[in-house]
Amino acid sequence: MSTPFYVSPEQVMKDRADFARKGIARGRSVVAVPYVDGILFVSENPSQALHKVSEIYDRIAFAAVGRYNEFENLRIAGVRLADMRGYAYDRRDVTGRGLANAYAQTLGTIFSNGGEKPYEVEIFVAEVGENATEDQLFRLTYDGQVADEHGFAVMGGQTEPVVKSLEASYTEAAPLEYALRAAVTALGQSEKGERVIPTEDLEVAVLDRTRSQIRKFVRLSPARLDALLGDRGPSTPAGPETSEVGMGGGGSITASTTSTSDDPADPTDQVSGKVAPLEDPNSGEPPIAPPSSE
Repeated sequence: MSTPFYVSPEQVMKDRADFARKGIARGRSVVAVPYVDGILFVSENPSQALHKVSEIYDRIAFAAVGRYNEFENLRIAGVRLADMRGYAYDRRDVTGRGLANAYAQTLGTIFSNGGEKPYEVEIFVAEVGENATEDQLFRLTYDGQVADEHGFAVMGGQTEPVVKSLEASYTEAAPLEYALRAAVTALGQSEKGERVIPTEDLEVAVLDRTRSQIRKFVRLSPARLDALLGDRGPSTPAGPETSEVGMGGGGSITASTTSTSDDPADPTDQVSGKVAPLEDPNSGEPPIAPPSSE
């Protein structure tokens, strides 16, 4: 009788962690930067169909890096959990902390289960409060660890040059224009030097506490980005990306996506100054959870 092959639990966990980290590092970074009126998310994302940053609920946003089909399943699960909790109890009972804990349990279970590969994802869960002291930003890793971030945060890709650039330029409670410029400049840093990311390759969204609508999530249009960033010189698009475009291996969660449309009762977009459509201009789908009449 042959001796069964043995691998220590420590080695198994190390191999699974190395596998997940390598997959995440192949993606492009996402930056979360608090500014005076909320929280700003910036990412380089040439795809017009796939989003790294999305709305979860009224004051809560979700951002992710890694393998798209995996973090999209997590996003949809978060939308469903938030929608059910808000419907069964109260919209105020849906919190970023509660969603972060739910994600941590899911990611931790998947990572420790030897029957399937770990998720190659890292995610941000952010909630904007009535003032800056109530803002919350949670970072979750592939193994379910949760970190409560203070100040700016970076995940995915080659983070070291991005972090160094933000450390030199980040200012607490800065206006949106300054925070956006600092984040975009940082994303253009790499070990090979600095480059200018084209506006059309940027995915930018904010949780803006000053909006009159219940839902605080807004995407910034390319026209608005051009106005905020101004002339930055000739653009230099990045090369192809291999990690975040993976569409295979769909999970068990299907159906609805989140909406970024505004409250129909007050459709003026205070960030862009334009009247928002009743449908999400990117996905073309209606809102999944119309705000209450409170």
